[in-house]
Amino acid sequence: MTKTGLQALLTPEESALLLIDHQPFQFANLHSHEPTMVVNNVVGLAKGAKVFGVPTILTTVLEERGGLLIKGLQEVFPEQKPINRTLINTWEDHRVVEAIEKTGRRKLVVAALWTEICLAMPVIQALGDGYEVFIVTDASGGVTLEAHEMAVRRMVQAGAVPLTWLAVVSEWQRDWARESTLPGMVEIMTDHGGGSGVAFAWEMQLLGSSPR
Repeated sequence: MTKTGLQALLTPEESALLLIDHQPFQFANLHSHEPTMVVNNVVGLAKGAKVFGVPTILTTVLEERGGLLIKGLQEVFPEQKPINRTLINTWEDHRVVEAIEKTGRRKLVVAALWTEICLAMPVIQALGDGYEVFIVTDASGGVTLEAHEMAVRRMVQAGAVPLTWLAVVSEWQRDWARESTLPGMVEIMTDHGGGSGVAFAWEMQLLGSSPR
């Protein structure tokens, strides 16, 4: 993995996004983060992937018991049926790995619930398979803050790169002169960027246009 220099940064052309188990059962025991924040962040991340044309794989575990993928996330990709697994470790499900392989991308961006199990297991295995893996820590979460933090440390020691959802979409945008994705980026920021979104909306209002 290239850890420094321009090649260490993400580009839409090299990235694939894997979102794991953002389901009601997983949120019910999420205590490392405020659940609505994780919902906001993972939906913002998914919208970013759609704007930048980044292939996205959705997967759930035992959805007949743990619930379907959360509505806001499924609505970003309404045509895509999540891969429903029985395996706790996503990377042991050949359908998920094959879907990633078909993208031809080697920089894998991953978010999951919970961090210490559903994120750590596939990330460590994917690193062993030669992928560059970027873990989105604020679109993931654990059953406790300690569980989340220890899992992040474990994955970093294995070679994963931790970053936040806004950092991911900003690296994909890279240049504000990239006009083709600018409207989508502004919309994502307005809807999910917190204080930055408020600032964007104010700026657009000053310019006499809508962020939509």
